[in-house]
Amino acid sequence: MLTMRKYLFSAGFALLVAATSVSMTVMTPPAFASEIKYVVNDIPVTSGDIAHRAAFLKLQHKKGDAAQEMIDQTLRLAEARRLGIRISDAQVQAAYQRFATNNKMQLGQLDGVMEKSGVGKDHFKEFIRAQMAWSQALSARYRSGEGGSVTEQDAVRRMLDKGGAKPSATEYMLQQVIFVVPPAERSATLAKRKREADAMRARFNGCNTTREFAKGLIDVTVRDLGRVLAPQLPADWAEQIKATKVGGATTTRETERGVEFIGICSSREVSDDKAAQMVFQSEGSNDKAAEDLSKKYVDELKAKARIVKR
Repeated sequence: MLTMRKYLFSAGFALLVAATSVSMTVMTPPAFASEIKYVVNDIPVTSGDIAHRAAFLKLQHKKGDAAQEMIDQTLRLAEARRLGIRISDAQVQAAYQRFATNNKMQLGQLDGVMEKSGVGKDHFKEFIRAQMAWSQALSARYRSGEGGSVTEQDAVRRMLDKGGAKPSATEYMLQQVIFVVPPAERSATLAKRKREADAMRARFNGCNTTREFAKGLIDVTVRDLGRVLAPQLPADWAEQIKATKVGGATTTRETERGVEFIGICSSREVSDDKAAQMVFQSEGSNDKAAEDLSKKYVDELKAKARIVKR
């Protein structure tokens, strides 16, 4: 799978530098009226959207066309929705919290930086949503063969040609537990289901007893995910899985399906051609490939889009 880590978070590192330098000095910008400036496939892009993105670029000390960035973001989100990719508010909030934590900031501090700079926390969160969704869209495109996938044998040969040994990777045996919450019942039952999931997760002591625990519970699905190499882990679960000991479980997360956690049945280090392929395709050398694929993809979307300037 094509790695999107650098692509997804490149703006974050620039923002950290900018945020720490401006948070105490920038003044709150004046309020402004918002009007529709572009219509992208029937989706409006307003002057407010563009002003927030211009402030975001300034905060990052980046040059760029704020209007064009918002048009591109609109196209990307629409394409992700077409592919069935949905990034929940809970996922966005978790990423926003991680950003604050990684930058040694309280949520209130990050909120303040966003508001005082003119970016706004809602705009930044929508940027996060778009990046997460687009990362998944690119990964799907790459897996379809568009990205020029590397065979297992090619990966091994390239690594050995560089003088390196065949790499190893951690292989996990995973189990997914889902406390299902139908969309129509979400507001009424989500908190209750989360308490139930937290209680079961606290009792988790290995994958052999999970189904026994789930027997007396309503609408609980237990899935054996099989063996998954570390580079193949879903981006929104990877950090938690890697930090969890064998026999334990990740913390619960609210998702579109309901409330979930993942149990770590076992793990081991493997060194074979498949591992080499995964490691090779997860190296930073693929960041250029991700950027090229993203540009090509967006250019295709623009060519088919209806973009009207008001």
